[in-house]
This record gives sequence, C-alpha cells and structure tokens, in this order.
Amino acid sequence: MSRQPSGLLRSHLWDGYFVLAGGATLAFVATADHEPAVARAWATASLFGLALWYVCYGRGLIREEVEDRRSYVYFAGAALFFVPAVVLVTAASYALLVLCPQAFMLMRTVPAIGVVVAFNVTDVVAAHLDTRDWADTARGPLPVALMVIVGSAAFGSWARQVSAQNEERARLIAQLDGSRAEVARLSHTAGVLAERQRLAGDVHDTVAQGLTSMIMLIQAAAAEMDRDPGQARRHLDLALTSGRDNLAEARALVGALTPTGLAGSSLPEALRRLADRFVKETGVPATFHGAGPVGEVATAIEVVLLRAVQESLANVRRHAGATRVDVRLERVADGLVVSVTDDGCGFAPDQVGGGYGLAGMRTRVEQVSGTVQVDSVPGRGTTVKVEVPNR
Repeated sequence: MSRQPSGLLRSHLWDGYFVLAGGATLAFVATADHEPAVARAWATASLFGLALWYVCYGRGLIREEVEDRRSYVYFAGAALFFVPAVVLVTAASYALLVLCPQAFMLMRTVPAIGVVVAFNVTDVVAAHLDTRDWADTARGPLPVALMVIVGSAAFGSWARQVSAQNEERARLIAQLDGSRAEVARLSHTAGVLAERQRLAGDVHDTVAQGLTSMIMLIQAAAAEMDRDPGQARRHLDLALTSGRDNLAEARALVGALTPTGLAGSSLPEALRRLADRFVKETGVPATFHGAGPVGEVATAIEVVLLRAVQESLANVRRHAGATRVDVRLERVADGLVVSVTDDGCGFAPDQVGGGYGLAGMRTRVEQVSGTVQVDSVPGRGTTVKVEVPNR
C-alpha cells in the first residue's frame, strides 16, 4: 500500500504513545525492588530490544497501514522480547498497553483478538510461575487479563469499524470527485459540440447563403452583359452589396456579436429588410406582414427567427421557382410565430435530401424549445412555420 498522509500522521501519533507507554513500562521494571537486579537488567534489555524491533520493523508497518503476513512476523518477533521480559519481571506486563492496540492496528479483528489472548495468557502464566499460587493468580493477574482481552476486543472492534467507515467515506468522496470531474468534462464536451453546431448554422445561414446569392447575381450579370448592360450593372451592384453585408456578418461571427441584421433595429425591421433584399436580388415580389407589436424579444429568439427566415428565403430562391413570397411575424399566447409562404413548385417533405438547411433550422429552433412545421405539396407551394417561446 502506498504511503498516505493519514498513515504518516497515525505513525507520528503512535510514536508518541509508544514513547509514553514504553517509558512507563521501563520505569516500573527499573523500580521493581522486590525483583533481583540481574533480572531487572535483563528485562530492561528485552524491553529495549522490543523498542528497537518496533522502530526498525513495526513502525514502518503502521505507517504503511499494512495488514498482511508481515504483521505476523512483527508479533512473532515482539513475543521473543516480551516473553523473557515478563518472565523475569512481572511489571514488564505493562508492555501490553503497547502490544494490544498494535494488534488491532495491523490485523483484522479475529487474528488481532488471537494475538491479544496469546500475550495475556503469557502474562498470566508468567505471573503464576512467579508465585506458584493458583489462588493468587485467580485473584490478580487472571481477572486483569480477562478485562484486557474483553476491553481490547470491544475497543478494537469499534475502532476497526470506525476506520472502515472512514475508508468507505473516503472512497465515496473520491468517487464523487471523479464523477464531478466526469460531469464537468462531459458538460465541456457538450458545450463545445453545441458551439460548433451553432457556428456551423451561422456560417450556413450567413456566409454560405451570401456567397450563393453573389454567385447567382454575378452569373445573371454575365448573361446580360451583352444584351442589357444596365441590368447587368444592377446585378453587379447587388452582388457587391451582398458581399459587403456578408463580410459584416462574418466579422460579427468572429466577434461573437449580435447578427448585423439585428444591430440597432427590432426583429420586425430586420425581417422587413430581408424581404426587401430578396425582392432586389431575385425580382420576385415579397411582402412582410407584422401582426401588431411583438414587445421585448430575447436576443437568442431574435437570432433563431432571423436565421429561419434567411434559410427559408434562400430555399425559395434556389428551388421554388416562385412568383410571390409572404413573410409573416405574429405574437401568440406563449411566444412568437414566423412563417414564410411561397407559391412555387413545392415538394414532398418526406423526400427531402440530406442537406444542412432544414435540418440545421430544426436544430437551431429546438435549442430554444421551439418547433418547425413544413407544409408543402408538389405544384402547390410551401409554407415554413417556426414557433418559439419568448420567456
């Protein structure tokens, strides 16, 4: 297991406890005047060996939060130092204050209880060998050992449960952080795709349509250059005007500004100008009807409606062969409705090809929770109706 900051903190706290409990145990052993000096010296040496074993081996296990066979190796080595010390001087049993908690830190509950029982049984046996009196052992060391075992098992099990809950909580927090990061990434990706789609629609509805208009006007001028120079010049002037307008639109797109058709004017005024420009470029009569004031309109809604009319008029110019076009804007209970009607050749809506025009219009309108309805019959014209909420 990798070294974690929590493991380091736990190691430092345990070091402090080890020094205090170990120092107290050494003090009890050193001041056990009823024991021979040689026994106290050897017991002290064994306890120092236990301390050195902890520093060199056990401390790293606690820091790394190890729970594998190395824990058994550590307690086997600890027993080699603890047993001689407690046999020589019974006061060395205070070292259990160190060893019992360590068992629950380095092992699962059942093996830890086994280690605690083994060390306490060793302490009881050592105490009995010191007195050779079963009654004295039953009155003193045995009840204390039982209390230590029961108390250690209860406290250790509770501590393990708390530790498991903390680990689970940390795992869930890490999972939540990961989920949040994934949501943020997906949101960013969705935003990028939406912005690409929006820009694709803007380019199609402005630059692409403007270039198409310029090409048609220049082609018309080329065809009329010899027989009607005046009409050819008018077509070239319209192509120049269209080019300037689309250059302004392109600059507006780059600057992420409001479409130039809406700059400094209302939506009805912008739609009226679209109809007037359509008449100039195609010669086909087109009228705009605004049924009363539309009130304050959100910019996003204005852009959607403006682009829908642009696309509809571009389709009339390219495909319809119409002799008349009507553009209408009206307010309804929940929003606005704009429609473009022509008397051209019409088409079967379910047989429309895979071009970007109508599909891009639907996508743009759906982004503002609106709807697009196309009514057309071959030979009887077409009506494109867009309804959007305005809230």
